[in-house]
Amino acid sequence: MTLISPVPQQRTRIKMCGFTREADVLAACAAGADAIGFVLYPPSPRSVSLGRAAELAHLLPAFVQPVLLFVNETPERIEAACAAVPGALLQFHGDESADFCEDMSWRTGRPHLKAARIPLSEVHDFDLLEFAHLHHAAQALLLDAHVDGYGGGGKTFHWSLLPPNVNAHLVLSGGLTPANVGDGIRALRSLGLSLAVDVSSGIEAGKGLKDADKMQQFVQAVRAADNPTSL
Repeated sequence: MTLISPVPQQRTRIKMCGFTREADVLAACAAGADAIGFVLYPPSPRSVSLGRAAELAHLLPAFVQPVLLFVNETPERIEAACAAVPGALLQFHGDESADFCEDMSWRTGRPHLKAARIPLSEVHDFDLLEFAHLHHAAQALLLDAHVDGYGGGGKTFHWSLLPPNVNAHLVLSGGLTPANVGDGIRALRSLGLSLAVDVSSGIEAGKGLKDADKMQQFVQAVRAADNPTSL
């Protein structure tokens, strides 16, 4: 008798972003977050100082990765942040060029994510395939809605308009909540080399103030999408 190995079920990685409080970081880790993001962009209502990011990152247990979010930042400040937060992944969420992102990864020894800011309108000229080609050195592309303030606006772009085959690891972001993240995972699961999700406003009680129940619900919704037969 020939034994057929079962097809492994994909575990969608979860990044939660925009943390400012110790209790929220601990609650996110308890809920099952794989990565915790700290915004180092002063105009953002979720921004923290470099020192505060280092304090909060120190709370993370083994195998939960800190992520430092930058918007059009200087190389000197990025290098200082990496020195203050060991093991952090870099997230470039502004207008940084592919060369700049790659150079900062080389200078700091840290992988990076690059945000692809997808227009909200159904008719636009953003070319995700070309973007993926330009940013081939990124560990993953973070797909976010193009809103004022460089993200965190709670807006969802049109998932159905994305190309069906993107040669990159993808992270779905932009307006995700416990109610819609499962639909997002099902819609984008097969588009790239892998799929992760990133949430900020959808797990908040207020900007920068997370809600422990919403974080639990978000993780449960992701796991339900990963394991539909367990419902």
